Amino acid sequence: MRRGGNHVEIEVADDGPGIPEDERTRVFDRFYRGAATDEEGSGLGLAIVQTVVQNLGGEIRLAGRDDGHSGLVARIHLPRRRQP
Repeated sequence: MRRGGNHVEIEVADDGPGIPEDERTRVFDRFYRGAATDEEGSGLGLAIVQTVVQNLGGEIRLAGRDDGHSGLVARIHLPRRRQP
C-alpha cells in the first residue's frame, strides 16, 4: 500500500498462472472464467472487487509481473478521503 498526494494505491501480486493479456478486461465480467482455467470458482471475485473500487471512485488495473516470476499484479487506485 502506498499513499500519493490525492490517492492511495494498493498492489497485490500472486504467483499463480496469471491471466493472458487479451483476457484481462473480460475477467471483470460476472461469471467469466478464463478458457485455460481448471480451478474451481464462480467467476465473481474480480467483478465484485471492481464494483467496490468503482463505487469508491477508484479504478483497478491488472498486469503481468515484471520481476521474472509468473503471476498477476492487481493495482487499485483510490482517492484519499479527507478527515472531517
